[in-house]
Amino acid sequence: MSPLLFALVIGGLVVGMVLALAFALTGSKEGRASVRLDVLVGRNNRKDSSADMLLKQALQEVDKKNLLDKITPKVLNLQKMIEQADANVKPSALVGVGLAAAFVGGLASAWMVNVYVAPVVALVCLSAPFTWLFWKRKSRLNKFANQLPESMELVARALRAGHSLAAGLHVVAEEMPQPICKEFGRVYEEQNLGITLDEALKGMCERVPNLDLKFFITSVAIQRQTGGDLAEILDRIGYVIRERIKILGQVKALTAEGRLSGIVLVALPIGLFFLMLWMKPDYIEALWKDPMGVKMSIGAIFLMLIGTYSIKKIIDIKV
Repeated sequence: MSPLLFALVIGGLVVGMVLALAFALTGSKEGRASVRLDVLVGRNNRKDSSADMLLKQALQEVDKKNLLDKITPKVLNLQKMIEQADANVKPSALVGVGLAAAFVGGLASAWMVNVYVAPVVALVCLSAPFTWLFWKRKSRLNKFANQLPESMELVARALRAGHSLAAGLHVVAEEMPQPICKEFGRVYEEQNLGITLDEALKGMCERVPNLDLKFFITSVAIQRQTGGDLAEILDRIGYVIRERIKILGQVKALTAEGRLSGIVLVALPIGLFFLMLWMKPDYIEALWKDPMGVKMSIGAIFLMLIGTYSIKKIIDIKV
């Protein structure tokens, strides 16, 4: 293959991957304009109508029936992770983008560097969309956890003002920012459509795996069966959550040095390996060509995994 034709193939693949990524991860212009209008008029969220919610659920159910979900239903529930991350992308599109990125990255690295780098680059490119999904999910769940104490106090104030619990959830959906307003608004819309409040709250707990949210749902279920002052219970739950978030912040500050040391110790041998592979590949080929080098490589990887696990256990303090 001539260099010009090879460059054209690589360019076409890169353009196709970028277009697929843009199509999968970006919303429509109408949706972005609606969000901007909501910000201008002072609304925190634009709630989906009941028909929109049912349509999205139907589309998700259709996408669940593909071969990917039949192969990995128990190993990786990709659809559930996408729902928890609130990502506007289908599992098939995410996997397609990852495969396209792996093919382009592996081909480009084999042409620009050498063949030995291609599998590693392809693996990194394949994991890039899933890493983005994990990061988006973690960021959304952390933001939800930080907003939960204020929402508990808001529901408690609504109950003291004489409103029902459903009306208190509606107040949170109207007054709080994303992402908690969307989840509470969905609970309110579901109970308006005829679903019991307990079932709607359990559905929110499945969408948002948060321990404090489970406490809230459990307290609501107990109060609806036995009675009691729910407003006071919610105030105490909000206070406990705030104090725990404060302690977690202190723990994160105290363990920052250990986390940075772990990152440096793990990244240093990997970075040195790729540097030597780039500068002098024949010098480092003994690590996978010589039998003793293979044993050394396996031992080094095993020891790095043990060190990473040990550092993680040291800095991971449960509160």
